[in-house]
Amino acid sequence: MKINNLNSQSKILVTGADGFIGSHLVETLVRSGYQVKAFVLYNSFNSNGWLDHSHPSILKNVEIFSGDIRDAYGVKAAMNGCDTVMHLAALIAIPYSYHSPETYVDTNIKGTLNILQAARELGINKLVHTSTSEVYGTAQFVPITESHPLQGQSPYSATKIAADQLAYSFYTSFGLPVTTIRPFNTYGPRQSARAVIPTIITQIAAGCRQIKLGSIAPTRDFNYVGDTVEGFIAAMNSKNGAGEVVNIGSNYEISIGEMAKLIAELMGVKIDFILDDDRLRPTSSEVNRLCASNVKAKELFGWSPSYSGLDGLKRGLLETIDWFIKEENMQRYNPHIYNI
Repeated sequence: MKINNLNSQSKILVTGADGFIGSHLVETLVRSGYQVKAFVLYNSFNSNGWLDHSHPSILKNVEIFSGDIRDAYGVKAAMNGCDTVMHLAALIAIPYSYHSPETYVDTNIKGTLNILQAARELGINKLVHTSTSEVYGTAQFVPITESHPLQGQSPYSATKIAADQLAYSFYTSFGLPVTTIRPFNTYGPRQSARAVIPTIITQIAAGCRQIKLGSIAPTRDFNYVGDTVEGFIAAMNSKNGAGEVVNIGSNYEISIGEMAKLIAELMGVKIDFILDDDRLRPTSSEVNRLCASNVKAKELFGWSPSYSGLDGLKRGLLETIDWFIKEENMQRYNPHIYNI
């Protein structure tokens, strides 16, 4: 999909720019001619996360701001001078949310509140807030539309529901031009080993043929990171969507077990599964089925996935596998441990 700059002189702040999706978003925005300020988490190592691995031609055109989304003063300072905010910063690991839920409240809820307050005070022209398909819980019907009930089946998803509702309240209460996009399971190069696709790929690449997994029955709607990024940009450029929640999904579901078999087939090996109890969610917390309706995204933004259906999934997986199996990338992962 061709990206049309609404205003090439406007500056865009991307929070969570050091992360998986955020770094891909920053790179795409820069290549498309936008001025980008990247909000990264401050740390003593002077690391900008995945942005450190971007091409120098990208980095020289990115303004880096180190801070913490939980700090209202730093957030407002970062947003000053920006016209648009793409808010991706969040804690997302579901297992970690079981034993450290307060950190999710601070980051996902308070952090989002800081963004909303600053956006209101500074008169931001467009705010794109990131939700997650996890807020739907196990599907009560498929494909899942934006009117599906919200079910906080984990502390993580509960905090994201709260953040989404805060965003909506600032639209209804103050007229803040915020659009909430709800990506379904994004995958691709640079994804954390906490996610199932990197877990499978790295175990196979390390020579394992008995792959450790949690439950393999749940289905997911997997989306290649390039499609997710295009969804963000389509939402940003659209005149539609203020006060709306919009799914970004492929409308294609596959079980974790079938996904593992597909990856093994693409990597030319045969595998068996080993159930790892540590990887299982509490029974009532497991989301058993997710499959998106993307009709609204098409209607409002003109967005549709390029990596759609089984053929699209295979193309995305091949690109992901090709990245992970490179030695310099595999060295960043430890397939022999379970990452929460």
